[in-house]
Amino acid sequence: MGVMMKSRITVLTVFAAVLVLGVMWLRGTVVDADEMPRLHTRLEIQTSQGRRECVIHIPETCDRARPAPLVIMLHGFGGTALNAARESGWSDKADREGFIIVYPEATRPDRALPAHFRRNPQAWNDGSGRFHAAAERVDDVAFIGAMIDRIGEICRIDAGGIFVTGFSNGASMTFRVGAELSQRITAIAPVSGTCWMERVESGKAVPLCYITGAADSLNPLDGGYPKLAFGGKDQGGAEKPAVQTFIDRWSSALGCAAIPVLDETVSGVRRRQYGSERQRAEVVFLAVEGLGHHWPGGERQVAEFLVGSYNRKLKATDAIWDFFSVQRKR
Repeated sequence: MGVMMKSRITVLTVFAAVLVLGVMWLRGTVVDADEMPRLHTRLEIQTSQGRRECVIHIPETCDRARPAPLVIMLHGFGGTALNAARESGWSDKADREGFIIVYPEATRPDRALPAHFRRNPQAWNDGSGRFHAAAERVDDVAFIGAMIDRIGEICRIDAGGIFVTGFSNGASMTFRVGAELSQRITAIAPVSGTCWMERVESGKAVPLCYITGAADSLNPLDGGYPKLAFGGKDQGGAEKPAVQTFIDRWSSALGCAAIPVLDETVSGVRRRQYGSERQRAEVVFLAVEGLGHHWPGGERQVAEFLVGSYNRKLKATDAIWDFFSVQRKR
């Protein structure tokens, strides 16, 4: 490992420590990992690399006589399943719309100890080469596939309505799942993450709704190394491509024209849609003006001075479900 890489890893560790202080400053208390909301159940998944876990919510509004859509929500770096549920509000949306929502847990450096943002952070092997998950070659794609199989054993899943979304590192993992499990996934919706694949093969990509904050310094629109909202040095890790670069790459794999069929800004949200001869909106790209590194419209998890301004110009969970619903009907 080179000196530069070691330096970046050290800076990233310091960054994680600063972020956890921000979380504690904002929230005041840490919710017990075992504090399970009503109708949420922890489910074990057996994989070739050992036991994994997820939290599943099957709403009472689901019609047990008919297959239900399945939404998979991937938490960000250092997060947990319950953290993702609180932040995104997907369980409330599932209650209203009648679909199954599942929150998988990523792996952590020390599996024998509980997850902890600073000391034992959970992370996905998203294809970037970052974190312990890459060094240990964790097969998170196989885990997601095994989880879908396991849920299918206990629930009736609509095979034409399996969707993946995620935030930050979970968003980057969402891109990877969308490409490598395209035969099973109906559509994806990454939020404030990066597609690390330099090439997306035609036929191995699924419809995409991508959302990010236009003022997100940790996931900069123009690419580069992430920075904290208050400035300072780059936070290390891996240099990110410009967002438009991977939007174009994904659109091309789906056969979309290079020029969007729609490009408009309404109430502080810029919306670009890319279509093909088969469909009008294979790719939707939403950028929220003035928004930092937050789940748009969700519960704030980190102080604004660290990750940028928060606003409610868009509710990502609602926008994503609208997109998923259209894809399911096709």
